[in-house]
Amino acid sequence: MRAHEAGALHSDIGNRGPAWLRTPVDVNALVPQLWPRTATRAADGALAVGGLGVREIAAEFGTPVYVLDEDDLRSRCRDFRAAFAAADVYYAGKAFLCRAVVRMIAEEGLHLDVCTGGELATALSAGMPPERIGFHGNNKSVAELTRALDAGVGRIVLDSFTEIDRLTALARERGVRPGVLIRVTVGVEAHTHEFIATAHEDQKFGFSLAGGAAAAAAFKVLDEGVLDLRGLHSHIGSQIFDANGFEVSARRVLALQAQIRDARGVELPELDLGGGFGIAYTTQDDPSAPQELAKRLRKIVDGECAAERLAVPHLSIEPGRAIVGPAVFTLYEVGTVKDVDGIRTYVSVDGGMSDNIRTALYDASYSATLASRASTAQPLLARVVGKHCESGDIVVKDEFLPADVQPGDLVAVPGTGAYCRSMASNYNHVPRPPVVAVRDGRARLIVRRETEEDLLALDVG
Repeated sequence: MRAHEAGALHSDIGNRGPAWLRTPVDVNALVPQLWPRTATRAADGALAVGGLGVREIAAEFGTPVYVLDEDDLRSRCRDFRAAFAAADVYYAGKAFLCRAVVRMIAEEGLHLDVCTGGELATALSAGMPPERIGFHGNNKSVAELTRALDAGVGRIVLDSFTEIDRLTALARERGVRPGVLIRVTVGVEAHTHEFIATAHEDQKFGFSLAGGAAAAAAFKVLDEGVLDLRGLHSHIGSQIFDANGFEVSARRVLALQAQIRDARGVELPELDLGGGFGIAYTTQDDPSAPQELAKRLRKIVDGECAAERLAVPHLSIEPGRAIVGPAVFTLYEVGTVKDVDGIRTYVSVDGGMSDNIRTALYDASYSATLASRASTAQPLLARVVGKHCESGDIVVKDEFLPADVQPGDLVAVPGTGAYCRSMASNYNHVPRPPVVAVRDGRARLIVRRETEEDLLALDVG
């Protein structure tokens, strides 16, 4: 929640902090864009999703727990399919991947983008048609490429000259001609955190456009004739709200398409503009709907193709966060509430940076709500922190919670579907939480909770 939500309760922080901290707040409100689409408050104020209350979820599965609204995830898949009806939608598996999610996105008609052998193994074990799988990665091993070829994945995104040589040799040995794309580093500075901006020149991904490496890579693949060069690929970063970066990227990539045509007489039939579409973590975020994204991207591509006298290529995109991020929230139990000399109130929960590293790693902002009941207490500006032995173990930096928040309460943090479970760790030897899918009033375990026995089983010393 953020303070420009409707409400009658007022904070006591005067003129301190940013504007949203000085505005009236209703600590019981649920802001729709932050929560799964089926999320509601029951008559007693408890949060419910998919027709099931959080108290029941916590009682059956414990806390912390990632709660996935299956109807929400499926509806977001359908939204992207409908908006990009003439394109291929690849779900970016790195956001969150398990076999149940693979089956969901496959049933909804999406393709799947993987970037490691482990993600590929998960996809194949869940029955994802290999021709609908794309394989990314800046350092794919011989074993990973071999498995991709043997499985018959639909396309491999080439990331280096070494990989071109490596894949060419493997394909020649097997007598196969895999479809490939060239990942182009287009020199766009995406308006996002530096660690998740991926198209500027000084980073590890792809072939530089400005330096001529991208053109040289395309010519190399075409001239050798072993790999089937389908098109070019560009990904400018993650959690992006400004479409201007996509416009610049498309213009530069399509100029390269024209250069390849002019030099080799080949018009590449495909173009992948990547993903990175932002979601709302707080009410300060204003993401675009898939229909708006599709309209803008199509206009950009059509215009640039006309300018370059190119046939419009078959498009593909790679949303991950935009599909799974809002469909999941993390449910915690409060352990302690500590007021530090009037400076700040710390609400400690039973998880933390081992189940959500993004606040510590990217300075990411999240929201939170008291989930197990309603409260009429005055709002209290609090910091939600974890249980780890680390001062940077922060889940939500600043949030209004009711002043009567207490041990045993359940607190929910929305927007945790992307890069939380997938980046989770065993820091301080804390087992990773389970993932529970809810639908039609029922919950099912799709990733079980790790146990101490799991941790000890790896310790063979």
